[in-house]
Amino acid sequence: MRVFEITGGVGSGKSEVLKYLEEAFGASVCQLDEVARQMQKRGTECFRRIVEIFGEDIVGADGELDRQKLADIVFSDGAMLRKLDAVVHPAVYEAVRRDIRRKAEEGTALYVIEAALLPKPGQELCEEMWYIYADEDVRRERLKASRRYTDEKITQMMASQPGEDVFRKACSAVVDNSGSFKDTKRQIGEILRL
Repeated sequence: MRVFEITGGVGSGKSEVLKYLEEAFGASVCQLDEVARQMQKRGTECFRRIVEIFGEDIVGADGELDRQKLADIVFSDGAMLRKLDAVVHPAVYEAVRRDIRRKAEEGTALYVIEAALLPKPGQELCEEMWYIYADEDVRRERLKASRRYTDEKITQMMASQPGEDVFRKACSAVVDNSGSFKDTKRQIGEILRL
């Protein structure tokens, strides 16, 4: 089974690339953000530890984490983001490793992991990583249109992520998703033929 990770800054179009890989190539897709959400549900060890760190105010009326409150805190305070990551990342990576083993046993040919951020040394889930790149102005327009984010929120989110040079250095392939998706598909096809 070929296992690789796609990464890139917020608004780069990772979700569109994942959908295409799933539909065109039958890839099994794992979105780390979704796994992280599941790991943070009420009753989990991650939930308990997050409430311990951030306080009861982080719990919403429904008894679950208030994700917006949590995001507001961690995207404006790097130290708090690191604390959250220290709780969530190890649990997420272990869950994904189990899923990779299960999919391999089922005979899955292509397993794609989507992550907004680069793994820390020792937390890599695979050896192959693709950087989904898009020009900053393209990313900003996408985020305004699809998520209705303000310029201030977009700037905060982008500032909390690694820069383009860091992504390019860490990844084995780059897909430029700034233009037409037809061109993006062509690039994906070329990389998969390697």
